[in-house]
Amino acid sequence: MTLAADVVDALRSANATVATAESLTGGLLCATLVSVSGASDVVRGGIVAYAPGLKTELLGVDAGLIAEHGTVTSDVAHQMAEGARDRLGATYGISTTGVAGPGPSEGHPAGTVHVGIAGPTGTLTRQLALAGDRDTIRRDTVDTLLSWLVARLGEESRSDRG
Repeated sequence: MTLAADVVDALRSANATVATAESLTGGLLCATLVSVSGASDVVRGGIVAYAPGLKTELLGVDAGLIAEHGTVTSDVAHQMAEGARDRLGATYGISTTGVAGPGPSEGHPAGTVHVGIAGPTGTLTRQLALAGDRDTIRRDTVDTLLSWLVARLGEESRSDRG
């Protein structure tokens, strides 16, 4: 079974849904999820907000935050995940922002990535330092975030049971 299938199964078992907010992955995260048969049961949709202004307009990311710190921050990933969850009416919102490369952006080297998960128990972010070419960084971002979501779903289902 693939990682995406594991996510779909875990969401289905938790009677939960997911929505994506993507920047550097450009839709790859949502496309990976919907490649699984039956994903429509749990995937609400996705927003690709590549341009900084769209992160604000579509996901509610604070424009002042972006103006002061740029888009490659954990705070932006946090607000993107919450924006996807709220705007698309999902149990979980997951987000990606960062630098896929090949060169640096906003003073950050390629491979600097922030991911977020917003859910019923709160919103968490992680910073990743990935290596490889642009495609590898984008794929590794998706795989890392989906692995983290499966783990979080497992933790939350165990805590629900007592």
